[in-house]
Amino acid sequence: FYILFKELLPNLVAPIIVYTTMMIPTNILTEAALSFLGVGVKPPTSSWGQMLSSAIDYYKSDPMYMVVPGVAIFITVLAFNLFGDGV
Repeated sequence: FYILFKELLPNLVAPIIVYTTMMIPTNILTEAALSFLGVGVKPPTSSWGQMLSSAIDYYKSDPMYMVVPGVAIFITVLAFNLFGDGV
């Protein structure tokens, strides 16, 4: 156990953090895409994909309904990617 806790685990912390911060954006985009297609979470629970899907009806009258959730997804995914690259 000494070798495991003193030699291996300290060297595995950074790769695990980087892998986790790279998988979070993938999971966010997957959930948003599935919710956009209607396969994700059900309507009482809010989701950026559902917001984009419901904004299609109002796109001609007010495009901001579609821009706001899209920008929120973009900024969140970009933040996690930059954080993962920084670590």
